Amino acid sequence: MSRLPVEAQGRHRQPLGMSPARFLREYWQKRPLLVRNAFPDFVPPLSGDDLAGLACMDGVLARIVTHDPKRNRWKLAAGPFDDAVFAKLPASHWTLLVQDVDKWDADVAALLDRFGFLPSWRIDDVMASYATDGGGVGAHVDQYDVFLLQGAGRRRWRIDTDSRASREFRDDVELKLLREFRPSREWTLAPGDLLYLPPDVPHEGVAIGECMTFSIGMRAPSKAELLVAFAETVAMRLPESRRYADPGLRPARRPGEIDAAALRRARAALGPAAQMLDAEGLADFFGRFVTAYRTSRPAIAPKRKADAVKLAAELPRSVFERDPWSRFAWRRTARGAVLYVSGEPYRCPPAWAQALCGPGRALAGARLAELPARGAGVTLLAELLDAGFLVRKRS
Repeated sequence: MSRLPVEAQGRHRQPLGMSPARFLREYWQKRPLLVRNAFPDFVPPLSGDDLAGLACMDGVLARIVTHDPKRNRWKLAAGPFDDAVFAKLPASHWTLLVQDVDKWDADVAALLDRFGFLPSWRIDDVMASYATDGGGVGAHVDQYDVFLLQGAGRRRWRIDTDSRASREFRDDVELKLLREFRPSREWTLAPGDLLYLPPDVPHEGVAIGECMTFSIGMRAPSKAELLVAFAETVAMRLPESRRYADPGLRPARRPGEIDAAALRRARAALGPAAQMLDAEGLADFFGRFVTAYRTSRPAIAPKRKADAVKLAAELPRSVFERDPWSRFAWRRTARGAVLYVSGEPYRCPPAWAQALCGPGRALAGARLAELPARGAGVTLLAELLDAGFLVRKRS
């Protein structure tokens, strides 16, 4: 394992070992930085027992992660906890993590004074962790900048600096752990050492004996979060009179179809915001929206799944009924059609989409059996039955 190109020594009031301007220019959101002795003679502002006590309080966001190294199994438990939980923990390979410790402890909050070179609104919180020997949370990536300050004991950090490294997650654990992790660098941090990691760097920290770490995490809302909040703000300022409108509407040729004219009106109603989506994205959004709009009761899924083979054999003798609270609509696509039911999309042949959106609530299986692409249609029927959007009745 290689070392960082620059391993700075903390000598300043701020913990970077260099000027803030240089750090922001050369490292911030670009590459990791290890600062030895960033906090000289550092004494943790709270102990492991203090952290455990905090994790037992209502309103505190706390988690315990345990790892079985022999079987490579992980377990996640959410707080608040009680003393009995800690008494039952194994001797090693577990970690206690507590978020927002700076809001509960003034001495921990004082650590943030050393990061005054960053806008205060960019700093999210200080997360404190206590780990027994071998404890950690597995290899993962963070989508924000983080400063990892070693408080007590030692922790081995490994990172992968390959931008092409896989970011796929394991599907057998509650945590978002990387399926593959091939570290290229490794360091052991002692009390007062600081490791800065920019976003999206695969990393893993493992305790060597008992240790405590303080993680100063940055606030980094996703573009999706920003957009949702922005849209809500815009929506609050629009008067009730500003609505989707369709003057000059022509008689529907096919029941339930969302045609090109409707999509043009939707784009006009959204104004400049519609430019954020291409034609397909806007059409899909509108189909989901108009079928989910004002749904006051969700469909009830049956206890038993539909048997597609049996369903196909009995189709001519069956009668189906649409759930009265489920809204159906459909639109044509380049490769067929999409049926929307209560905001859920189902790709299907156009004839089946049109038939399922026909007049009346009842659907005759004999008529459906005559439609083309029967195999795809039966598969669709089974999915709708399993979701509770359709109910099957014997004729």
